[in-house]
Amino acid sequence: MATIFTKIIEGEIPGQLVHADDVCAAFMDIEPLTPGHVLLVPRAEIDHWIDLDDDTTAHLMSVARRIGQAQMEVFGRERIGLVIQGFEVPHAHIHLFPADDMGDFDADRRGPRSPEALATDADAIRAALGRA
Repeated sequence: MATIFTKIIEGEIPGQLVHADDVCAAFMDIEPLTPGHVLLVPRAEIDHWIDLDDDTTAHLMSVARRIGQAQMEVFGRERIGLVIQGFEVPHAHIHLFPADDMGDFDADRRGPRSPEALATDADAIRAALGRA
């Protein structure tokens, strides 16, 4: 059975994609740590990131860097956090989010963001990616 991430990538359930290619896709997290939080996911449904092949891992990090640069441009925070934890969905994924301090990494601070706010964030990130 397809994971929720695959269903988002394939358009079976709604999501705000900011990047898609043959290897991976990135979309807005609906319960972000901070505004602009993106999930970067390989198309291959591999549960644990250490099981990804080297080429996919390298590609994900390259895309993560581009998205991070776009997030910095759009949100102007101190850093872009990158976390790989993988407990919620059995599909490897990278969390990328604007951050000013370690408090922004606190998962207890996550909360829903309106569809309109997610769309605005996604539009801004896509525009910044287009300028890169």
